[in-house]
Order: sequence, then structure tokens, then C-alpha cells
Amino acid sequence: MDDNRIKQARILVVDDDESNVLLLKSVLTHAGYENFTGTTDSSEVVELFGRLAPDLILLDFHMPEPDGLAILGQLEAARDGAWFQVLILTSDTSPEIKRNCLAAGAADFLTKPFDQTEVLLRIRNLLKMQFLQLELRGYAHELEKRVFERTRELSGAHVDALERLARAAEYRDYDTGEHTERVGRTAQMIADGLRLPEEEVELIGHAAPLHDIGKIGIPDRILLKPGHLTGEEYEQMKDHAGIGAAILSGSKSRLLRLGEEIAGAHHERWDGSGYPGGLCGDDTPLAGRVVAVADVFDALTHDRPYKTAWPVEMAVEEIVRLGGRKFDPDVVRSFERLDHEQLLAPAPRFERANGAHPASASPLTAR
Repeated sequence: MDDNRIKQARILVVDDDESNVLLLKSVLTHAGYENFTGTTDSSEVVELFGRLAPDLILLDFHMPEPDGLAILGQLEAARDGAWFQVLILTSDTSPEIKRNCLAAGAADFLTKPFDQTEVLLRIRNLLKMQFLQLELRGYAHELEKRVFERTRELSGAHVDALERLARAAEYRDYDTGEHTERVGRTAQMIADGLRLPEEEVELIGHAAPLHDIGKIGIPDRILLKPGHLTGEEYEQMKDHAGIGAAILSGSKSRLLRLGEEIAGAHHERWDGSGYPGGLCGDDTPLAGRVVAVADVFDALTHDRPYKTAWPVEMAVEEIVRLGGRKFDPDVVRSFERLDHEQLLAPAPRFERANGAHPASASPLTAR
């Protein structure tokens, strides 16, 4: 280890006998140590510790209150993650004192009267241990940082792949490829308004775009039909909820498990009239209840093969009207507080001819 680094170590000497403090300062000076402070007042130690951040404390055991053992307790309470070494100075070498000091955080002992060679050897050994510990902590921190960055990178790639999968499924249904992104954004904003934990809000935002992944299992003649579905066709369309849940099932990923939950539950309704399980109220997972509102709002306010877009105000009024009946009333209240214009795509892909009035279409049958 670099000798210069050891000689620049910060050292605090604490002894109520001023002659011992002066002796130790002299020994340190002749050995080339330059950065040390001494005190005979044990009540100053914690304040000096906070101000100097010493690498090594030479601490007398027998002092007026607080004594060495009490100071060890004070230092432990004040350390706040700091790493330092304590060398106890004592003329009492009884096993009980050593055990008590070691248990309280001391690293080594110096017996009075001092042998100068032993003083310097013990100080040097403790400082080497101090700096090796700091290097190890630095290495561990750097390793932890790299692992975190790599995990974040892998997580980002995971989310990106899922978003692209959701978009790929959507391209079979709509020509914009933006529905999934809008539903994810809206669901995340609704969840945030419900004061859910930040991590859960973020997960809902990432998982919501997977709500319609099961549509890849629905035939084009039904999925792309430019008109209302027959009863039989509608029953077949409803299968996409179960298909989506099955596609995402069995994963260890929290994100995919939430996606499975949303895919299977986003067409359930508060009054039990939804599908596939006919669940009522809180029996439907909260993420599913959130995405139900986000999905219907986006379906109403954008053109579909079977309907033209509703004005935003009309879509909001419809969702509010159905709060407590078809939609979770708490979710609707959170939705109602949002800036609804902000939830829409920046610009429509195509202009409707002649400003046609939006077709009447129930939000509960939105595909």
C-alpha cells in the first residue's frame, strides 16, 4: 500500500492526560504523520468525529465521563455509515475490558506505558486495514452500480420488446399502431391519480399495452369486419381476453404477470356484466378495472372499422355516466380529473369526410 496515503491519514488522539497526548503527537510527527488532532476533553469526541472524519481514533479507556466505552457507543450512533478504526489506550489489560471494547467496535489495544515501536506498528496495521476496507467498499459500490445499470438495461430491453409485441398485435386491428401506447399512458395516469405506489403505477403503464395481445388469435374476418358483429362473431371475439391471458401466463416476471391479469380482466364490468368471468366489483383486479376505462375512452375517441370517433366531451360523459355501474367509481373519478385532450394522439391519421357525426356505438362492445 502507498506509504504516502498512510502518512496522510486523519488521526484523532483522545486522552485525559495531556502528557500522553503530547507524547503520541511527538511519535506521530517523527514518523512522518501530519494530519492529526488531539484532545483531553472526552465530551468533544463526537463533535470532532463529525468535523474531522478520522480514519483512526486513539482512545483512552479510563477517563472522566464519558469514558472510552461510552464514547465507543456514541461513535457507533454517530457513524452514519462512516468507516474508521479505534485503537484503545489502557493500562488495564483485563479480559473483561477487552471483550467489552471489542464488542463495542474497538479494533485493537495499546498498553500504557507506550512502547514507541509498538505504537507505530499498531497504527500502521490499523490504517492499512482501514484503507483496504475503504477500497473494498468502493469496489463493492462500483460492482453494485454496474449490476444496477446492467439490470436497468436488461429491464429496458424487456419492456421495449413487450411494447413492440403489443404494437405488432395491434397492427392486425388498427392502422395507426398507437392505440396500445395511448392506453398505457392513460392507464398510468389513472393509476397515479389513485395514489398507488410509484412502482405499481409504472408497472401498470408498461403492462397495459398488452391488454389486447390475445387478438392475434382472432380471425381477420371477425377482427377487421367493417360493421357490427353477429352474436356468434361477438362470442368468438370475446375469446381474445382468455387468449391474451394464456399467452402471458406462467411467467416469473412481475410485468408479464400483471399483463396476464390485465389481458384477462380488462373487459370485466363493475356490475358483473363483462367477460370472460362475469366478475363483480373488487373481484376484478384493480389493474384490469383501470385499463377498462383507458381502453374504452381510447376506443370511443378514435375511428374503428365499425364506427367513427366520438368527440372527447361525449366520451368522457359516457364513462362518467357508467361509473358505479359498468366501471369502478374510484377509477372513473381519477379518470375524470385528467386532461382528456392530452390523452389523444397529436393528430388524426385521416380526416373524416363531411364532418360526419359519430356513429352510435356502445363502449361496452368496443373491440
